Amino acid sequence: MIDLAWFLLLLPLTSAVLGGVFLRRWGALVGLISVASVFATLGISIQLLRSLPAAPEPVTWIDVPGLKLQFGLILDRLSIGMMFVVTLVGALVHFFSLGYMADDDARGRYFAGLSLFMFSMTGIVLADNFAMMFIFWELVGVSSYILIGHYFAKDSAAEAAKKAFLTNRIGDFGFMIGILMVWGLTGTIAFGPLGEAVKGLDPGARGFLTVAALLVFCGAVGKSAQLPLHVWLPDAMEGPTPVSALIHAATMVAAGVYMLVRSEVLIALSDAGQVIAWIGGITAAFAALVAVQQDDIKRVLAYSTLSQLGYMVMAVGLHAFDAAMFHLYTHAFFKALLFLGAGAVIHACHHEQDIWRMGGLSKRMTVTFATFVLAGTAALIAVPGTSGFASKEAILEAAYQHNQTLFWIAAAVAFLTPFYMTRLVVVAFFGKERSEDAGHAHEVGIGMLLPLVILAGLAWTSHLPFVAKPLMALVPHHDGAHGHGEHGSPVGLISLVALGTGVLAGALLYWNKERDPLKIALLRHKFWVDEVYHVLVKATHDLTGHVLYAIDQLILGGVLVSGGVKLVENFGNLLRRVQSGSLQTYGFVMGAGVLVLLAVILMGN
Repeated sequence: MIDLAWFLLLLPLTSAVLGGVFLRRWGALVGLISVASVFATLGISIQLLRSLPAAPEPVTWIDVPGLKLQFGLILDRLSIGMMFVVTLVGALVHFFSLGYMADDDARGRYFAGLSLFMFSMTGIVLADNFAMMFIFWELVGVSSYILIGHYFAKDSAAEAAKKAFLTNRIGDFGFMIGILMVWGLTGTIAFGPLGEAVKGLDPGARGFLTVAALLVFCGAVGKSAQLPLHVWLPDAMEGPTPVSALIHAATMVAAGVYMLVRSEVLIALSDAGQVIAWIGGITAAFAALVAVQQDDIKRVLAYSTLSQLGYMVMAVGLHAFDAAMFHLYTHAFFKALLFLGAGAVIHACHHEQDIWRMGGLSKRMTVTFATFVLAGTAALIAVPGTSGFASKEAILEAAYQHNQTLFWIAAAVAFLTPFYMTRLVVVAFFGKERSEDAGHAHEVGIGMLLPLVILAGLAWTSHLPFVAKPLMALVPHHDGAHGHGEHGSPVGLISLVALGTGVLAGALLYWNKERDPLKIALLRHKFWVDEVYHVLVKATHDLTGHVLYAIDQLILGGVLVSGGVKLVENFGNLLRRVQSGSLQTYGFVMGAGVLVLLAVILMGN
């Protein structure tokens, strides 16, 4: 009998194969199969969370001298808790997609891609070794390519899919080398024995362990879109909005943070933490600044995701692994809510995404407005009592205790977050309608509202003991993690001041404005990072092309190929001249040959 845990992989894989190969033309049927599959995996996750069974017997994959790789599942509080979050958010996104994608001609391909994505993410969460995780890591890259490029007829969508795929390959190359270094140092890549193996390393190997940890971190830099590989995530907004919710909430971008926490021993026992923390802190500030000047509702949320991921990565670098997972857990719910809420707004406004062409939606979409603003936005900007407040305070407390500079960077982000979200809410939901589409907007159907209401409830309650008790591996216990702070710590007060000033500044600056009063080109153009990358890639590509062309034409074509041809051709011409058919020429050549022969003989004597 197949162990129940294996169905977490088998169900989405079966759904993906059925939808992508056999039933692709029947989009509605594929959608129902995909939704049934993800709800079944959610049920299995809940059952595993309640019983915490032993892991099933692994299947041997490679067994050669010096290397034994097994295909096995790891079932502990961390993996099963993460699996619950992934399947719950995935189930709500799938259900929302039934309404959102109802008129899409490629529903079958879309839902098959979702199922493949869920299969890939499930494999990452449950993998019991780095090799298995890396395989599913790459499958997530393939799945994201398919989903981001769903509207591949649009050049921007096709380019965004390629950009995401290629950017992640850069980080994944470092990840692969890091895995090989870990294997070379410890003799294992299985998570179970890895801790003891790392602790048993010679102190002289600490430098190599730090390099290995940083290379493993490269995988998270790609998947979790940290500087300098962040550029793919905002462009991923070209995919359908439910895909954005799935990628930005509990799956692809969360995979990097989960992998770092799973690799805790590599970071904790090496010197990689400071580098990781600074990259996370700088990314958080960079993304928050850019979000201030974005007009596309999905791009504002995309840069918000980058910023919140920076918080999580910073916490990992500061060895506050529990705080990082806690924020990942709460962020999954309120960010999924915000993206699905944005999807409802876009759907109601006939696919308009510019917030300056919206306005007045609070009166026309009351439920969407209430869930988006009073739950999702409230949790993101860390209103006291919400889950986002509890988890963000845990990270701020860790930064305050371990690195004061990073703390003040994080505090600045705590001001910028309510500022740009207040800007979004005021411009999109209040004031008068700024376009005909906004004037004709109306509330979406119950199939799209129900996930919003459920996620809104979780945004307010997911950190509370009666909800979070089964997820203790994701929710730390100490008081500081729940926003109360250490005795005498000013973190809570600073956080509240940042929240209040951010909301007030955003409201005063944007209330009843017809256009953006702020015009900061540096932020609007995202620090011109994409343009710099474009120039560098183009210059490198062109230079490489010219060098290879010169080698091909001058050396390969000119000397090795054409040179050989010319040599044979000229030698043939010489022989042709000798074989002329003239008796006088033959007699002359024979006489010359006799003279040469006599000269050789005489010289020899």
